[in-house]
Amino acid sequence: MEFKTELVEGRFKRRINRFAALVDIKGAETLVHIANSGRMNEIFVPGYRVYLQPVSGLQRKTGFDLVLVDLGHLLCSIDSQLPPLLLQEAFHQGLLPQFIEYDRLRREQTFQDSRIDILVSGSSGSCYIETKSVTLVENGLGLFPGSPTDRGRKHLRTLSNAVQAGHTASVVFIVQRSDCNAFSPNDAADPKLGRALRDSLASGVTAHAYNCSVNLYGVQLNAEVPILL
Repeated sequence: MEFKTELVEGRFKRRINRFAALVDIKGAETLVHIANSGRMNEIFVPGYRVYLQPVSGLQRKTGFDLVLVDLGHLLCSIDSQLPPLLLQEAFHQGLLPQFIEYDRLRREQTFQDSRIDILVSGSSGSCYIETKSVTLVENGLGLFPGSPTDRGRKHLRTLSNAVQAGHTASVVFIVQRSDCNAFSPNDAADPKLGRALRDSLASGVTAHAYNCSVNLYGVQLNAEVPILL
């Protein structure tokens, strides 16, 4: 997934709320949008170099989206809306062998009381796919979530219900950085999510995790990594 425009460099100053932060751009304090409500205290550190994508629109309150953070040894993508787009791109490129039997893809499909990111379908049936954005990595292990998430548990329950209704279902954890060698639910931050994931797998939901290649030109799904439960 290539960035639409050339990115602008800045220095992170402080977060204002879940979706806004102040960034120093060439000496000017600038309000920017953050497309991620996660805490990410280990990423949003004052003084860290960040990269912004210029945006425009009548409904916009800021002129930039914060898309990348330079952690010193690598770039981390932080846009929580990006994972379904990355999966969609990889699907159309034929890079997802676990979904090779499906030939059609639709975004944001409703099942029961949840809106699921992706529905793929084919002659063999349909599969509901929910993606989760991961930015926290410790010693090569990607962890989700960074804080308790009722929404995440709800999505897992919905996937289990889809399986019970005769569909297939999968959750895909997309680690938006390159230094992830394996993935695990972050039981320390949200043990209920960990239990919900294990219960959903026992019900027939499948799970996958990928790391990403991230540079100043874009973000791409890279390699599938093992899930440690």
